[in-house]
Order: sequence, then structure tokens, then C-alpha cells
Amino acid sequence: MGYAILGKEVGPIGYGLMGLTWYPTTESTGEEKIAITKAALEAGANAWNGGEFYGTSLQDNSLSLLSKYFDKYPQDADRVCLNIKGGFRFPLDVDNSPEYTCESVQNCLNLLGGKAKIDMFEMARRASQAEYLESLRLLDRFVKESKIGGVALSGINANTIRQAVKITKVAAVEVEISLWATDDPTNGVCGACAELGIPIFAILSGKVRSLEDIKNGFAKQRPCNQGENFEANLRLIEKVGEWAAKKSCTPAQFAISWVASLSKRPGMPITIPIPGGGSLERVRENTKVVELTDKDMDEVDAYLKEFSHAGEIVAGEFKNWLDMTDTTEV
Repeated sequence: MGYAILGKEVGPIGYGLMGLTWYPTTESTGEEKIAITKAALEAGANAWNGGEFYGTSLQDNSLSLLSKYFDKYPQDADRVCLNIKGGFRFPLDVDNSPEYTCESVQNCLNLLGGKAKIDMFEMARRASQAEYLESLRLLDRFVKESKIGGVALSGINANTIRQAVKITKVAAVEVEISLWATDDPTNGVCGACAELGIPIFAILSGKVRSLEDIKNGFAKQRPCNQGENFEANLRLIEKVGEWAAKKSCTPAQFAISWVASLSKRPGMPITIPIPGGGSLERVRENTKVVELTDKDMDEVDAYLKEFSHAGEIVAGEFKNWLDMTDTTEV
């Protein structure tokens, strides 16, 4: 089963590009990264999520990788629904000013060089209300000028979504939803998206069995991944393994398919998980859809209702990046 975003058909599982360019060194060569990305597309994961700041500089990132990809596979440009995050001064300094938003969009367009369309541009985080809303108006103008296909949102609350739709058509909202991050399905974001007909791109937690598996600096700083908190949360990881065994799939496939299956629940919007994958093996694993029955979903619900996640998902200093409390009307 697939969905349509801005008139493009997309699969039930997307693909997150961050891991291919985020670190200064990776295990994959440039050609291998292109092959990995191609494998995701051929597996049906054609909703791609990248970032201007996913790399070693604002010139070496998801866009520079995509430019090389479309050099090799120009015929794939129309097959992909491309969402690009910007609005960060390198390395990680939020800037929602219209001036920088304009600069960010133009840099992304320049890096792609017209080889593919940016279907959605997304300010990665919301800093100040006034600048954010003014930049949304700017992005709306860019849509009308056909510079970009649409506008997506990220790191925002339900009220900000309702503010945004008064300014521009919101094509998608990106939030973290996983078995380890269940706040968004219950804090109003999903309800607002369902009400307004906006699909969600769901960011997922990585494949973790021990603290040694956590290589990402941000993930290491999360309170939920610290000491006793991690040990407590490991119980859920073990439970996912049990559920996966019943479905003859891997724990990652079960966790990803659980997110995708939220789309079928009453009161939920279309929810498209966007797992990453830095190898052909991992991409093929993560893009396989496992059909979960209502009974499967109910069993997970019952467990999560009794399970207490230990520690917060977001480290203290990064909470400032998340728009969780603003209630100002447009």
C-alpha cells in the first residue's frame, strides 16, 4: 500500500539519508553510498529525507551526494519524493530568519543543480516565532514560484502546525515516533495532522542492543541512553525481539512496521517511517514491510501502557531546538 504526497506516489516506508554523510568518515565509499541509495529506491522506499547540514559542511552533505546520484541515474529524479531540511548554520546553529532561509534554499538548489526537484523544503527547527512564520511566508512564495514543490515542518507542536497551515500548504510533518518515542502519537501532533490531512515522516531510533551500539554523539547524550536508564529500556528491546520472532522478521523490521501500521489506526494520519541504512543489507532489511494485525498492535499497546520509558529522549541542551510550548496564534 502506498500514498500520495504532492501528487507523487510514495511507498509505506521511506529512506533517511543522514547516516550516509553525517560523519566525517564512514565505512562506505561514494559509489557504495550511491548503490545503497539506489537499493532503497528499488525496494520501494522513494520518500527520501536529507539535510543541508547532514555532512561535513554546507557544501558536502545530502545534496552533494544526491547530485552525484542523479548524475548516474537521471531517470530516477521523477521517481523520488525529496524532502530536504535546512535552516541550520553549520555545524548546528538554528537560524529561521527569512534572509538565511532564502540563502539555505538557494544553496540546496545550487548543490542539486537542477538534476532533481526539491519536493519539500523544511526548516529543521523553530527558533523564534516571528522569524519562523515570516520564513514560512517566504517558502510559500518559493512554492508559487516553483523553486520548491512544497513546505514541510519539523520539531514543532500541534499549535504551530495550525499556525503554519494559515500561511502555506503543509505537505508533511517530521517528528520522532518509534516504540521508544511514543510522545508524539499522544501529544496532539498526530491528531492535528490527521485533522488537517497532513502525512507524517517518522524519525526512528537506531538498532541498539548495548551502549557500544550507540555511535552518534546526539544519541549518546540522550538521558534514555545513560546507565541505568538504558538498562531499564533494554527490556523493551528484548520484548520487540519476542514480537519479531512471532512474525518471522527482525526486530528492526517489526519496529519499523509498527510505525507504518499506525496509519491504519482511527484518528491517526498517514505515518511513513524513514529509517536509514548504511549498507545494502541494512537497507533491504529496513524497507521490508511486515503486515501487523490488529491483534499484534493491541498486544504492543497493552505492553507500552504498562512499560515506563526511563529517561528523556532529548538531552537538556537540545530541548531548546524543539517547539513544544508556544501557544501564540497567528
